[in-house]
Parts: sequence; C-alpha cells; structure tokens
Amino acid sequence: MVAYTCDTTDPAKEQENLRWSAEIFPRAAELQVLLAKRLLSLGLTRSDLETVLRGMRTDIEIFREENVPLFTQLEELVSEYQKITGGLEVDWDGERKTIPQLAPFMKSRDRAVRERAFRAQCAAYVEQRDALSAMFDRMYGLRDQIARNSAFNNFVDYCFAAKHRFDYTPDECRQFHRAVEETVAPAVARLMEYRRKRLGVPTLRPWDTAVVLETETAPVPFQDTEGLVEPANQIFNALDPQLGAQFELMAREKLLDLESRPGKAPGGYCVKFSHRGVPFIFMNAVGVPEDVNTLLHEAGHCFHDFAAHPQPFIWQRTSGHEAAELASMSMELFGLKHLGQPTGYYTPSERNAAEIEQFEDILQSLAHIASVDAFQLWLYTSGKGSDAEARDREWVAIRTRFERGIDWSDLERERVSRWYRQLHIFEYPLYYIEYGIAQIGALQLWRDSLREPAETLRRYRQALALGGTRPLPEIYRAAGARLVFDAEGMRDLVNLVEQRIVELRG
Repeated sequence: MVAYTCDTTDPAKEQENLRWSAEIFPRAAELQVLLAKRLLSLGLTRSDLETVLRGMRTDIEIFREENVPLFTQLEELVSEYQKITGGLEVDWDGERKTIPQLAPFMKSRDRAVRERAFRAQCAAYVEQRDALSAMFDRMYGLRDQIARNSAFNNFVDYCFAAKHRFDYTPDECRQFHRAVEETVAPAVARLMEYRRKRLGVPTLRPWDTAVVLETETAPVPFQDTEGLVEPANQIFNALDPQLGAQFELMAREKLLDLESRPGKAPGGYCVKFSHRGVPFIFMNAVGVPEDVNTLLHEAGHCFHDFAAHPQPFIWQRTSGHEAAELASMSMELFGLKHLGQPTGYYTPSERNAAEIEQFEDILQSLAHIASVDAFQLWLYTSGKGSDAEARDREWVAIRTRFERGIDWSDLERERVSRWYRQLHIFEYPLYYIEYGIAQIGALQLWRDSLREPAETLRRYRQALALGGTRPLPEIYRAAGARLVFDAEGMRDLVNLVEQRIVELRG
C-alpha cells in the first residue's frame, strides 16, 4: 500500500497493492474472526483486554462469509480512485503541476493568481465528476449490501459496529453537527467578514480564504525536505528529548516520504509497520504552512505508535480513531510555541501569522468536518445515496449550513466538486467525525498546556501509552479531556480560540 501510494504510475506496484488489498486482506480479516472465536472460547477475564475482547465479539457478530468478495470489490474501487486522483495534473504556465502543488498560489497576494489556481484545481475534479460519481454508485451499492448481509438496516449502523464506536451514537454525531452550526459557524462567519474587510473586496470569494493577511508575503517555512524535517526535529526535542529521538530514528531509517510529485496519491497518512515496531509518514509537502501542521499531525500518530508498542499484545497497541486523532491534533497545538526560530520555521511576525492561520484553520476545519460527517450520514440513511444528482444537491445544502461568509455565485460545479476530492468519503466511509471529536479534545489539552505545559504533556503521553487497553472516555480522561458533543461544551473552547486570534492580531 505504501509503495503504491508513493507511486501510482508503476504497474507492478499497482498489481502488488491490488493483490494485497483484494486477495490477501479480506481473507486475513476472515481468519482474524476465526482466531477471535478461539481466543474468546478461553474465557479470559483480564481487565486490560476487555476493550479488545468487546471489539472481537462485535467483529464475530457482524462477520458474514458472503461479504468477503464484496470487500474485495471495494478495495479494487479504492485503488481505482487513488489512481485517478493521484494522476490529476493541471497546466500552469506551461508546466505540469499536481493539485497539491497549486496550494502556494492560493496564498498569492495577486487575487487573479488565486482565482486561477482555485479554478484549475476544481476543474481537474469537475472533469472527473462523471467517472467518480459512477465509481461511488458502485461503492454505495456494495456497502449497502454488506450492511444488509450483516442484518443492519443501513450502512451507518453497520459502520458504528464495525468501527467499534461503543461510546457515542449517530444521534450524538448529529448533536455535534448542531453544536458546530450554533457555535463554530458564526465564528467562521466573523473570520470571513474580517478577511473581506482587510482585503477590501465587496464579497469574499473561495479563492480569498487562504491568503495570509498578517504579512506582506505568504510565509514559506521551508524550501526542501531537509528544511521541513530538521526544524521539526528541533521542535520535538524542545517538547521532549524522547520524542525528538523517535523522530530522528524515523528520518534516519527513511520512514518519511514527504514531498509532492507527479503520480503520488493525494493526502497524508501515518501507518505502522507492526513487525518492526516503527511508523511511516506519507504526505504531499509543497512549502506552505499547512505542510508544517501536517507533519506535526502525523508525527503525533507516530508518537502514539511508539508509546503503545510496549503493550504485551498486538491488539492492545492500537486505539480507536478518536484517540489516535487526539494524539495527532494535540501535537499540532503543542508545537505552536516552538514554530519560531531558532527551533522552528518562522521569523517572529511569520510565527504569529502561522499561529493565526492554524487557529483559523481549526475553526474552518470543524465546520468542514461537521459538513462531511452530516453528508455521509445522509448518504447512507436517506435512501437517496444512489442518486448522483441528489448527492450533489445535498452536499451544497449541507455546506450552506456550515460554510458562511463566502460568495459562491456562479460556482455551483466547483462547490460540488469538493466532495469528490474528499478521499475519506470514497476510501474510508463514515471516517471523519473522529477528527471533530479529537479536535475538541485537543483544544482542551492546549488550554491546559497554557497553564501547565509539562504536566499536560505528561498526561498526554500517559494516555498514548494506554493504546487500546481502555474505553475511549477513559483515554480522554487520562489525557485531561472529555468527549464533547454539545454546544455549551464547545462554546467556551471556540471563544478561547477567537480570543487567541485577536491577541495575536494585536
């Protein structure tokens, strides 16, 4: 999988990835269920295995032999999606560029350049709309059949079981959406209005949302891979020498593939090589501040893997996504105070601009997360998920709830194209609310770190070391956070973020 996502143009790598994902992985999952049955038959009562055993019981309950070939077909479609999106390029002044490589132009002071970059990246997906829509039709049908084979009414209910979401429900996710709509969306609208006034434009267009307002030129935190890696190493050493040593090991062992290039799959991820006990980071860096945040984010996953690896059983070394994303999103915020030189990437003025951008992005991301999750819940519960036109209409309707202050006039196709670009909807269905839950948790840790930095980092690492030995609320509690789905719990954190932005603006 790593080899293929690093180079989707290589037929041999594509074939090996297909062999793994379509032939080996589904059968391995089947054998895991058989092994789980044997383990459960022993009648174990260890408290540190109860969370694992509960997940195994669920896996046994929902497993159906007839679903194995359906998962194989889904993996083949995922590989096809990666190949299409990984191969997307646009012409930019006579040079071929990948979609991620357009990101720096979205920060240009020249509004015409920003608009051209925005339209170019959207056009690449608009051109693939019919192919991607037909692909999703097939994915939707397979997922619906999988759910029904396992005696669920819909794929959402199946996914909540399959993802071992024992500690919250679809209704609580909808409560989260409403809380974001009530607290975050108005805050984003205020940010957009401030941006509109600073730019001096009559209306804020989507290509106006990324340009940095606080510096004359957009910060360029690094020029090459070494310029991305070395400051990150200093940041982690400043936080904790053990974290620095772990990141140094990854750099030394070539466990980082960071730069964007033609043929590389989009996005970023961290994956663990369990037999070696080491993680690997994949991303598409192009020299913008978001790349620094992504590296800190993925490194948080790595530190989680290192911390949990000493657990005695392999099943205990992996937590649910909600805890995994708490690890990564908290690391983004812990690193903020070290982003300035000499440890980090920026001059003092650039550092302030980068921190403002980070907090603005947090608020906009929470609105985006709520819209993606609401859209996915609609896809699999409305009965209209197989209707391509209805999908596009609903996406726009949901985005309108959460995305305020931006003028999308005459950009209907471009706005629709955004969901086709969201790889989670295609590759990891119903995986997105985890980011929102974890972001609210990470803000709680950041708030505490302002008062007690050393103690907060200690609790954070203590929580990571638990791996999958405890239920989700207990892991959050060990870190010093709680699960938040309500507007009241969210509002204080949103206010704190807005207050910090105002302070940084001076």
